Amino acid sequence: MTDLFDIKGKIALITGSTHGLGMAMAKGLGEAGATIVVNGNSSQQKIDVAVADLKSQGINAVGYKFNVTDEQEVITAVKKIESEVGPISILINNAGIIKRIPLIEMEVADFKEVIDIDLVSPFIVSKHVARGMIERRQGKIINICSMMSELGRNTVGAYAAAKGGLKMLTKNMATEWAKYNVQINGIGPGYFATEQTKPIRVDGHPFNDFIISRTPAAKWGDPSDLAGAAIFLSSKASDFVNGHILFVDGGILATIGKPSNEE
Repeated sequence: MTDLFDIKGKIALITGSTHGLGMAMAKGLGEAGATIVVNGNSSQQKIDVAVADLKSQGINAVGYKFNVTDEQEVITAVKKIESEVGPISILINNAGIIKRIPLIEMEVADFKEVIDIDLVSPFIVSKHVARGMIERRQGKIINICSMMSELGRNTVGAYAAAKGGLKMLTKNMATEWAKYNVQINGIGPGYFATEQTKPIRVDGHPFNDFIISRTPAAKWGDPSDLAGAAIFLSSKASDFVNGHILFVDGGILATIGKPSNEE
């Protein structure tokens, strides 16, 4: 049974993986035996720190700085990775941004930037990684979607539009590439305890109380909770799973919620 989840020796490229949920998935796949290719675009130093962190935990890791929205940079990086490290067998499209601005106030340039990073870049990176996967007749692509692939919320219209589009892009990638033994699926994270959410994860904060009451599991997710889903979708265990979005959300999407006075 353990062979089904064996990813030892696989090379996994995870975009936007210097911190947060990307780093959590990198650690999960690395601990399961994969070689991790860390990606970022803000600074080489952040990439080097992330790689050193992974290596300190006994994980094989390398880092490559490139802009996932620049097709030529992606082409060059994919060729370099496959030449220097080996064939990419797992791709996780994790890089993304969010701009919390009401739609009526949002500039078109800001809307386009979110779409470009959160939706267009997974298309670009997948397109050029998938070429090798199709040729080898084997590969796993995981697009990091969101609960906003299914629901709306105030001030995140651009993000929700991008993540909704990413859900359908995932299904269409599967439609076109499944016949080549490439599996393309998505993970939809719920609300997780990260450095970004730390300021609002305190008792009495309205949003913290909302998430705790709205989530059937009655807690924020730990970033490590994503590891199992990422390993499953990266392994042979998911060889007949295609075009699926796996929500790791503590049950939020399973329920309409409950009255504020209900235990």
